Amino acid sequence: MDENYPLTYSVDYPDRDLNRLSTFFRIFAVIPIAIVLQTVSGASYSYGSNTSTAFAFAGGFLVGAPLLMILFRKKYPRWWFDWNRELLRFSNRVGIYLALLNDQYPSTDEEQSLHLEVEYPNAETDLGRGMPLVKWFLAIPHYIVLFFLYIGAFFAIVFAWFAILFTGRYPQSLFDFVMVVGRWHNRVIAYALILVTDKYPPFSLE
Repeated sequence: MDENYPLTYSVDYPDRDLNRLSTFFRIFAVIPIAIVLQTVSGASYSYGSNTSTAFAFAGGFLVGAPLLMILFRKKYPRWWFDWNRELLRFSNRVGIYLALLNDQYPSTDEEQSLHLEVEYPNAETDLGRGMPLVKWFLAIPHYIVLFFLYIGAFFAIVFAWFAILFTGRYPQSLFDFVMVVGRWHNRVIAYALILVTDKYPPFSLE
């Protein structure tokens, strides 16, 4: 793993028998926590009259506001960074549970088996003023590669599902592949979506 990249990501391998019942019903077991995740990462919902409106959801990742602050003020407010980092961690805990990498129910705040760190950028020196306007475009090669990696990860998870049901274990090679796809995915998010680094994500499964 490239420890020099501003985002590092790893998942502890469960060197033990995994819960087969939980694995069998994983697609249903994840629903409650997925709803919780949706309330903080989904689109806003409103109801009410012209004079009063209530909101049921938060706004998800902060993208537009950091873009404007970097572009015009060369700043990335720390609390915006903290929100994006913690939401990224939470969404990944749900993701690794769904991908069977862990049978511990996802926590909204505890680290558990996921280790995801993001360096807080010095916007004055580390972030180019105009880069947020073009990162989404520069990352297009990654989108293409990730499309095929997602397909491979899907089949790896299906094979792992059967392996866990029959043996209780997640094959190490499949686990490692799904994990590194997750790392690649998160580094592209850090670069093109939450804008915390101008360092181009590596094309590597290492």
